[in-house]
Formats: sequence, C-alpha cells, structure tokens
Amino acid sequence: MPQQKFPDDVVQTTVLGAEAWPADLVEAVRASTSAAALAARAWVGRGDKIAADAAAVAAMRAVLMTAPFSGVVVIGEGEKDAAPMLANGERLGTGQGPDCDIAVDPLDGTSLAALARPGAVSVIALAPRGTMFDPAGVFYMEKLIAGASGLGVLDLRRSATANLRAYAAASGVAETSLTVAVLDKPRHASLVRELRAAGATVSLTAEGDVSTAIAAATPGSSIDLVMGIGGTPEGVIAACAVRALGGVMLGRMAPQSEAEARGARAAGQDPARLFDVADLVASSRVLFASSPVT
Repeated sequence: MPQQKFPDDVVQTTVLGAEAWPADLVEAVRASTSAAALAARAWVGRGDKIAADAAAVAAMRAVLMTAPFSGVVVIGEGEKDAAPMLANGERLGTGQGPDCDIAVDPLDGTSLAALARPGAVSVIALAPRGTMFDPAGVFYMEKLIAGASGLGVLDLRRSATANLRAYAAASGVAETSLTVAVLDKPRHASLVRELRAAGATVSLTAEGDVSTAIAAATPGSSIDLVMGIGGTPEGVIAACAVRALGGVMLGRMAPQSEAEARGARAAGQDPARLFDVADLVASSRVLFASSPVT
C-alpha cells in the first residue's frame, strides 16, 4: 500500500471528548500530538524508528510541560521495548487546572514510520486523576473491540467464530461482510485461519493497535472488529478513544513469558481477569487526540 503523503506543515488532528474539558487544555492536547507528528515526519522512511520516536517524545513533552493542567503519566509507551518515552509517573503541565491521568504514545507505529508505511500516529488521552487502569508490568493484552452493536453480545471467553457470528447477528449483517483487524504476528496464525474459515475478511497490520481500535469503534469505517493480542499500554490508550466513541472493548492480560506472568502476580494482577472498557478507564469524561504521521 502506498504511503499517504501529508503536507509538511499540516496535521489534521482528531479530538474526542473536547466538550467536557477547558478549551485551552483541549488546544494544548491537540497541539501536543500535532507537534509530535510533525517531528516524527522528519524521520519517515529513514529506517531509524528510535530517532523518529525520540523526536516525537521530545516535541510532545515540550508542549505538555506548558499545558494548563496537573498531569501524571499512567501509561507511557516505551517501557516494554526500551524505547524513548514519557515515563510512568512523570508529571506534566503547569500544575494549574484539572488533575489528570495521562496515557500517551507520541509515535504509535514506530516501524511504520521508519519504513514510510501508512498507519503511524501520535496519540494521547486524558482522564480525571485516578481513573485509568495501571497494568503494572504486564505488557500484552488480548483485545476484542467493536462498535456499539457489540454491547452485551461479545465475550472473550467464547471463540473468535462465536463472537464473529454474534456481532454479525447484532449488526444485522452476514459474517462474510465483516472485516477483522489482527496484528500480523506469528502468535495469531490460528486466529487468522479461524476467522477466514468463518468467512470474515482479515486485515493484517504490522503495528498500530490504537488506529485499528479507533476504526473498529467508529461507525461506517472499514474495520468492524479488532481481535488478538497487542500491547497493554496501547490498550489503555485505545480504551479511552473507544469509550469516547461509545464502542465496546473487552480485554484480558496475556503475559508472553513465565517471567512476565510472575511479575504480574507479584504486582497483584490476576492474569485471568476480564476487563471491559470501564475497567480500563473508569470515567466517561475522556479527552483523546490523534494526529497522523504516515
């Protein structure tokens, strides 16, 4: 797929939930993802995902340090892969204005940006302080995301085929008309086979958990559902967007090693626990912004 070309100085930022927040803070949040996207674009296609990520992080941090709020980073992407990051526990803002939790990924899709492939974005979400779930050392999560038609009909304890059929029936369409986004990873080989056997179209993406989540929760988009295991930090960010859009998101921790499972248990996490979107972000008063990089 060819890269979508964006003007060098134009960023079309999507903002959700702005009506519940002060206008000056909304503008600062919008500016933070716009600045990060523009900074990352200077590295698109250069093959250096770390440099692209670092540029986005620095640009976003510079804007947020002067933003009119008192923010604490709850979800800072980068810890699981030693990337540049806005660190968990980092305080941002002037200290004046709302007290907020922050979930952030200045560059979601670092490899996509490095290779000039579409789908890389800069994202941030704010919610009232104490309302975002902290996964504490679990870096991967099984996710099931869809639009409002999936409310009360989807269940992570059922098979992918059963969920596909239930969503199709609730939406009044055939399973064969549904498109499911799945990360293109070896761990998903059997899931992809199952979905295709059930008649669904499978949209494989190398990265971009947040972008596909937004698409699945948006009526009329090209993606109907998201299934499979992706990053937990991206999952909490995605939950904020899904909640603002009125969609459905279910999750379950998916440690990818015994060491990670032990770490989760030591942190008081229950790997078998099932989450819905309100568990991942307890407040409906969410501010979310996303700016395209590629």
